[in-house]
Amino acid sequence: MTTKTKENEGPDAASLARMAENLQKVDQLRERLTQVLTHRSTHQAALDAPNQELFTKAAQSYVNEAMTNPAKLFEHQLEYWTKSVTHFMEAQQAIASGTLTAPEDRTPQDSRFANPLWQTHPYFNFVKQQYMINAQALEQAVADVDDMEPREKKRLQYFSRQIIDMMSPTNFLATNPDALERAVATEGESLIKGLENLIADLEANDGELIVRLADENAFELGRNIATSPGKVVYRNKMFELIQYAPSTEKVHATPLLVFPPWINKFYILDLKEQNSLVKWVVDQGYTLFMVSWVNPDQTYRDVGMADYVDDGYLAAIREVKAITGETQINAVGYCIAGTTLSLTLSLMKQRGDKSIKSATFFTALTDFSDQGEFQPFLTDDFIDGIEAETADKGILPSIVMARTFSFLRSNDLVYGPAIKSYMMGDTPPAFDLLYWNGDGANLPEKMAMEYLRGLCQGNQLADGGYDLLDHHLVMDEVDVPLCAVACETDHIAPWKDCYRGVQMMGSKDKTFIMSQSGHIAGIVNPPSKNKYGHYTNTDLALSHEDWLEGADFTEGSWWPRWGAWLKKRSGKMIPARNPGDNDRKILADAPGTYVTKKARSGK
Repeated sequence: MTTKTKENEGPDAASLARMAENLQKVDQLRERLTQVLTHRSTHQAALDAPNQELFTKAAQSYVNEAMTNPAKLFEHQLEYWTKSVTHFMEAQQAIASGTLTAPEDRTPQDSRFANPLWQTHPYFNFVKQQYMINAQALEQAVADVDDMEPREKKRLQYFSRQIIDMMSPTNFLATNPDALERAVATEGESLIKGLENLIADLEANDGELIVRLADENAFELGRNIATSPGKVVYRNKMFELIQYAPSTEKVHATPLLVFPPWINKFYILDLKEQNSLVKWVVDQGYTLFMVSWVNPDQTYRDVGMADYVDDGYLAAIREVKAITGETQINAVGYCIAGTTLSLTLSLMKQRGDKSIKSATFFTALTDFSDQGEFQPFLTDDFIDGIEAETADKGILPSIVMARTFSFLRSNDLVYGPAIKSYMMGDTPPAFDLLYWNGDGANLPEKMAMEYLRGLCQGNQLADGGYDLLDHHLVMDEVDVPLCAVACETDHIAPWKDCYRGVQMMGSKDKTFIMSQSGHIAGIVNPPSKNKYGHYTNTDLALSHEDWLEGADFTEGSWWPRWGAWLKKRSGKMIPARNPGDNDRKILADAPGTYVTKKARSGK
């Protein structure tokens, strides 16, 4: 005889009634869901998956392999059958024993299956083990495809991995013990909150499903994020120019102008005081200017790379010189803004313009011959889809880029957050970096296609030169003193590709630094954190492998090393400059008005 306890009792009648009441709220949400899906903004189907030609080639290759080497195919099939049947028999034996324990689990550790029930509960353990067996079989089948072009094989591996990740049992309510336990514990309230989160995300993106990664209500630009004091001192159709207030009595004579990428917002460099590169630079005694790019709508469809160079880079350089009275300035370009800075430097060289004293590149690609993890998205079928999308809308909507970047890390940036938000009913965390990540920007139609076709696909800048503003721009004309910073695990701008581009530049004064971590954390790495170290090697004639093998490693941030490099090229100390000096009109407080405009897709 057993005695019932609260631990082994099921839910009582009152709990079941409350759960039924909560689940009835679904009807109240159905109208909102129907409304947003009925009026959702559509996009080109080619942006969701590769064309069928890729899978047809894979199937043909697999059949050919089966015909020429049937033993290999049978071997892998028998291995899959054996594992599946053995797994089923072990589960049956565990049930037959009357203990209701899971069979022995030999699958590798996976953070998705952290709940103990994945190990101890026969049902969940069976589902998990069979999923892992299926995933291994699919990976093996793709690996067995031999007679495909390496480029096509890489795409096949990427998209098959997406299928594997999508089909994880953690992504479905009936096979997610965490979500089921939460639903019971909250009497269904978690499911209601999850559905509300799902509908809110759809409404925020015109019916496109982009999972919110951060609580958008937790941050306000200028209040608790992007708070460095400064003023907007110039504005045109392309950008606002922010001059930051000094924090030292004296500053270096040569001002510093930063060009952030216009794919994202500039305040990644000014999230909060503790990790703000803006604050750190100002505290080192520099007059710092920041470009804040416009977030374009469809009226910008005909704005191209030439506009970004002429009305962006050259205009900002002109204004900084006029404000400070200096004939030369130091410039920084981050990511795509670094790519474009190299174009601008080649153009200025040909025009005899010596306004740039030195240039710094943060994770900037100029040689796109190896497209890294973006290769699956830079083939004609996907770019053709982008071309059709931009022709329809006049812009490349930020959600297209957000989705592309997210699926490069789908478990961390798509499925994991979706489970927490939609199945667990959690509110997204108040995380400034993730808030910035979700605050995207659109790209004009013309600029997007020039960049994707000419630079990414065609690699024209590194391979012969890029035509812009009636000039043929080449890498070896980038001859100002330069410092390039790349990041060890950067999946957007791989460090070896950044290094190769720097090798092609014509400057005789080159410094290359490789920071630990990735595209963002490797750059936003303040000395106070003492978190990621960096590598240096003065011999840039070496291959990237030999460069790294011979490099010196330094604990901690690269910021002080760059600061010492910049100091030597920044002139004497003078009284600090304040925004508005010399009767320059103040247009707004930092962070300005352009940065607050949210991206919107559609016409």
